[in-house]
Amino acid sequence: MKNRLFTLLIAICFIAFSFTPATGQTASDIEKIIYKAENKLRGKSSISQMKITTIRARYTREMRMKSWTQGEDLSLMYIMEPVRDKGTTYLKRNKEIWYYLPSIERNIKMPPSMMNQSWMGTDLSNDDLVKKTSLSKDFDHTLIGMETISEKECYHIKLIPHENADVIWGKIELWIEKENFNVMKQESFDEDMELVNTMLASDIKNMGGEIIPSKMEFFPADKPNQKTLMEYESIEFDVTIPAHYFTTQYMTKIKA
Repeated sequence: MKNRLFTLLIAICFIAFSFTPATGQTASDIEKIIYKAENKLRGKSSISQMKITTIRARYTREMRMKSWTQGEDLSLMYIMEPVRDKGTTYLKRNKEIWYYLPSIERNIKMPPSMMNQSWMGTDLSNDDLVKKTSLSKDFDHTLIGMETISEKECYHIKLIPHENADVIWGKIELWIEKENFNVMKQESFDEDMELVNTMLASDIKNMGGEIIPSKMEFFPADKPNQKTLMEYESIEFDVTIPAHYFTTQYMTKIKA
């Protein structure tokens, strides 16, 4: 009798911790929400063009780039402007990151220690751009509750990295739009749980047949007078991309 009672109590506790009382979402549901959100801007495959504006107290710098993605593990980014950076290319193949510098005509493999460094002088890290970290696979997820961001009802979710996960963040908090699974806000924290940067998404519109935010602003926590703005100029989803695009050989031959 005692054994059956103990088993019943364990089952009740498991059910209690598997569901979030405010929304009825299970741990599996939360993981699916995050998976949908992090794949929203790439689909099964995508080709996009964007403008990135780095805003500082004394200057503003613009660059334009083109990007190709295939699933979660393959992406290629090519800098089109300004002229001095044209041809600089980044390639993600699974967990490997490569970049090509036309000035020295050389492919270089990026070490993990560089993932938290600034990408080309912007307020984005290398990890922000190449998406080496998987939000759905590399973290434990806790649904904090529901909040409204820019008049959109959002899931507020806390992400803590798995003990042995190869990630640069100590914690991430996401606000994911309930209706279309867009990430409307993201806060990224270092290993000491100090806020590093905040991303805010806006200007939601239909692009390439998907309802997505066309603008994303990145604010560094320790530099209140600067930010980086990323704007999608065009995007196509579920397009056919030749396999050779995602090779180190092709990085030196792109004509965009």
